[in-house]
Amino acid sequence: MEYHEVHREIVENCMKGDRQAQFELYRLYSKAMYNICLRMLRNDMDAEDLLQNSFVDIYGKINTFRFQSSIGAWIKRIVINNCINFLKKRRLEIVTLENQHDDRWDEPEKDTVVLPLKVKDIKSAISKLPDGYRMVFNLYTMEGYDHKEIAEILEVSEATSKSQYSRAKKKLREMLTRC
Repeated sequence: MEYHEVHREIVENCMKGDRQAQFELYRLYSKAMYNICLRMLRNDMDAEDLLQNSFVDIYGKINTFRFQSSIGAWIKRIVINNCINFLKKRRLEIVTLENQHDDRWDEPEKDTVVLPLKVKDIKSAISKLPDGYRMVFNLYTMEGYDHKEIAEILEVSEATSKSQYSRAKKKLREMLTRC
C-alpha cells in the first residue's frame, strides 16, 4: 500500500459525512496533533481548543483532500497552520536577522559538553523559549520542516528562520547547562 493511500477508506467515508469515520480519523490522529499543539502553544487549554477547532476545519475541508500526500501529513499541516495563526493573533514576535548580525547558524559548537539530561528537563527548557524561537525550533527539529518551508509558513526570510533556530539552540544550551 502506498503511503498516501493509508486510511483511504476512512477518509472517503469522512467525505460522505460518516460520523463513525470522523470519529475514527480523530482517534487515529488526535493525540499526535494535540502534542504538536502543546509544543507550539505551551498551554493545555489552548492546545485542546485549537485541536478541536482544527478537526472542525479538517472535517469541513476533507473534500479538498486529493490523496497526493498522506492524510496524516495533510492534517498536520492544518494543525500547524492553525497554531501559527493563533500565535500570530497573539502577536508572535520574530526577531529579524537585521537586528542581529553576529549569528553563525551552521557553525559547530566549540567545547561541546555532553550532559546527562532528562526528557522532562529538555521539554521544560523548550517550553521556556520565546515564542519565535520555540516555533522555529519545533518546526525544524520536531516536525521536520526545513528552513525554506519554515520561512514560507511564518512569512519570514530563510535567514531569519536559521537565525531563530540558532538562537533557540544557544538559549537551550544555556538553560540546560544550568540543570
